[in-house]
Amino acid sequence: MKFIKVFIFSLLFASGLSAQVPEDALRLSWLLPNGTARNQALGGAIGSLGGDITATFVNPAGIGLYKTNEVVVTPGFNFLNNNSSYRGSSESDKANSFNLGTTGLVLGFSNRNGKMRSGAFSLAVNRIANFNSNIYYKGENDFSSYSEQYASELANSNIPIGQALDFDAPLSLGTKMAVYSYLIDTATTTNGLQVVGLPEFLQSREQENLVQTKGGVTEIAVGLAGNMNDKVYFGGSIGLPIVNYERKTTFTERDISGNTNNDFDYSTLSEIYTTKGVGLNAKAGIIFKPVEDVRIGLAVHSPTIYGLRDTYYGEMTTETENYPPSPGLVNVNSETVNNNQRSEYEYDLISPWKALFSGSYVFHEVSDVTKQRGLISADIEYINYKASNYQSTDESGDNSYYKDVNSSIDDLYKGTFNFKAGGELKFETFMARAGFSYYGNPYKDSEVKASRTFISGGVGYRDKGVFLDLTYVYGMQKDVNFPYRLSDRANTFANVKGTSGNVLLTAGLKF
Repeated sequence: MKFIKVFIFSLLFASGLSAQVPEDALRLSWLLPNGTARNQALGGAIGSLGGDITATFVNPAGIGLYKTNEVVVTPGFNFLNNNSSYRGSSESDKANSFNLGTTGLVLGFSNRNGKMRSGAFSLAVNRIANFNSNIYYKGENDFSSYSEQYASELANSNIPIGQALDFDAPLSLGTKMAVYSYLIDTATTTNGLQVVGLPEFLQSREQENLVQTKGGVTEIAVGLAGNMNDKVYFGGSIGLPIVNYERKTTFTERDISGNTNNDFDYSTLSEIYTTKGVGLNAKAGIIFKPVEDVRIGLAVHSPTIYGLRDTYYGEMTTETENYPPSPGLVNVNSETVNNNQRSEYEYDLISPWKALFSGSYVFHEVSDVTKQRGLISADIEYINYKASNYQSTDESGDNSYYKDVNSSIDDLYKGTFNFKAGGELKFETFMARAGFSYYGNPYKDSEVKASRTFISGGVGYRDKGVFLDLTYVYGMQKDVNFPYRLSDRANTFANVKGTSGNVLLTAGLKF
């Protein structure tokens, strides 16, 4: 099993909230393919093509190719299968969900006089992130115990264990529950009195983790674009992404020695973590034709500024067998150690910016699109994932914690490129399409292998202002999942390989 060396913050807010970690920022920026069926059939490579309402979210200049009105709706269904390997053992789990691709309205107008030949306005909604997923893994771990994260936090805080459960003690809820349930305690060792986790004394332990997530990010956007001489198209859009995320985790650590008199049998931590909020971003772009059949596109996406609210509930159960201070089973929840108060916190998150360069070749490029014979297109995106940044909403608050998180993001992540390509053949009223997209590894550490690859194909029909597009997208994804983090040593993680299938249909009407 491989490990990654990550030195992360250990002290959390006095409120005890299960605080933000680098993965939370990545979740809102490492996004999956989205858009209409036509866009996804082309691998998402429409940065220079335009003529699709999805351009509102990619390169708004593409809306400038509209000269008529259009209304579209894009329902879809996603299948996901995750296979996880953890310390030599493999497990799998599945999740299915409904998706809504780009849906909305485009209003276009023509102008026969002057350089401005046409313009268009778009109002669209799009599911830019889908969080519905199940990950399950288990394995035997002789390297570390999840109790060590809590023992380390208490030891580094220099707070006496007798005061750890005080409401104003600046410790995480997890550490307070670990103290309450005697998962951690003080013990006299060769180095004197130390804070230890009871499972640390085992030669090995079985660990099991189930992570269930649901929700997504739905973005509402308005776009405005213009067309100069059918040569240069320019546009911009404003987006309002709405975040709704829920994660349920159940982590269990067990003694597998068979010894019923070593002061530890098992410990289970169940957590429910939610994030809700809204963001604001802007996109701007240009498409130009150096020659009639060639289109070049450039676009820039601003960082999204999110205002978010997290809630947390945790429950820990520990069986300490005959451990003298508190033998037997102890159960505690986060509200018990937080003065019976609900744990929630508000903060801001700034996501990375994105730059896009695109090129396409349209066979028989003429203003009458029904006479065009096909096209090929390719996009290159650059995203600087390490530019994610947390900020406190309280101007008088202590930002030192967020500085540590932001420093960890900078250490963990990097900028990377995404590649997309696709093509279309036209046969009178029918079209055939195929595409490919590759999303690069956002992690800086070479030991963490992560990427996302998608292969797509689809068909389309257009006649007398009515159009239908049907697409299937097959995805292959690699990522990692950390069951817990240690601040003073290497972290163990599960490698997650997923396959997905997404079926979507776009129905539209031009008028």
